[in-house]
Amino acid sequence: MEEIKKLLKEVLNREFIRAVISSPKEKEGTAVLLECGTEPVQGILKIKVRPLEKRGELMFQLEAFTKTQAFHRNLNPEAAGEILAVVMERFGQMQLETVSQDCTVLISKKGKVTIRRKQKKIRAKAADLFHNRKKRYILEEGVKVPFLQDLGVMTQDGKIVHTRFDKFRQINRFLEFIEDILPQLDRGRELTILDFGCGKSYLTFAMYYYLHELKKYDIRIIGLDLKSEVIRHCNELAEKYGYEKLQFLEGDIADYEGVNRVDMVVTLHACNTATDYALAKAVGWNAKVILSVPCCQHEINEQFEAGETPEVLATVMEYGLLRERFAALVTDGLRAKYLESEGYETQVLEFIDMEHTPKNILLRAVRRGKTDGAIEAESRKKLEECEAFLNIQPTLGRLLSEKSRHR
Repeated sequence: MEEIKKLLKEVLNREFIRAVISSPKEKEGTAVLLECGTEPVQGILKIKVRPLEKRGELMFQLEAFTKTQAFHRNLNPEAAGEILAVVMERFGQMQLETVSQDCTVLISKKGKVTIRRKQKKIRAKAADLFHNRKKRYILEEGVKVPFLQDLGVMTQDGKIVHTRFDKFRQINRFLEFIEDILPQLDRGRELTILDFGCGKSYLTFAMYYYLHELKKYDIRIIGLDLKSEVIRHCNELAEKYGYEKLQFLEGDIADYEGVNRVDMVVTLHACNTATDYALAKAVGWNAKVILSVPCCQHEINEQFEAGETPEVLATVMEYGLLRERFAALVTDGLRAKYLESEGYETQVLEFIDMEHTPKNILLRAVRRGKTDGAIEAESRKKLEECEAFLNIQPTLGRLLSEKSRHR
């Protein structure tokens, strides 16, 4: 376990964000010593680790879960490292995140340790170190926001409607992704943002409110959707709030040609290949930032059903549910790589907790300041190899190839 001790000594500092330890070697949970001098806690199934600050001292909180209880211990970095190294002897996996990297630690049944590291292209925010912390929301509870009131998320006195709290969290989580990319947006001119498949436009209004009202950016946002009644209602609300540069249009993603220059493209829950058309449009406009939450990834699943599945995958592909989920992951993984091949630094992030919706993957792509032909060529090569192996032809690849031929 020396490799794990070395890793923990390296990461248990103020850049540490979180870790999750799982896969206990005993099916019903394992006995874990959470603090020297105490009795082991029985039946532990999972342990979460986060940093905190007490009286100016950096500590690490271990939160251990059985089927019915949670146990907490706060330890200094040295003690936390020692305890966690021992803990990992009884578990098979640890997912660890810091400001600059993601790490996966795997331990085989025979005790072989494998550590995989991935450096982040965009540094993450440091963790909130307050011990008794209240979640900080960009749109705060108790502060009246007119569009949240009219959309049924907030009461007239600024309280969050209990049954809509998940929506409130989702809106704030989305704004956190935008907050991260603010340095990429030019303050010296009007910025154009397109929101494809805007629907009821909770997030579109939130974007405008945050960027224009709170951050004072000069922005124009265009929301596009196929539902005429929804578009009419959203335009009425924008007029009511005096949001002069927020406009909603009825139209299809594939056919939209209303602008020549776009700074940011947002596409949230555009169904199936509508996401591909939106991403292709964004690349064609040379958009600086792309935020996409894909939805209903049917295309590759249908190609798996109709074509010849690679023999090595044929056994698991017999199960429709697993094939569908695998196809969705392949679809979004390829989309991320396609964006990299077009000169974007791309991240695949968790939008909101899986317990609220399975459609929780967000692709965030930021155009690189300088093109890197080597990175782009390598991405294209990997795409071709992957598609050839799986015998698939994604729509986004076809659209980008067509655009390339017409450049």
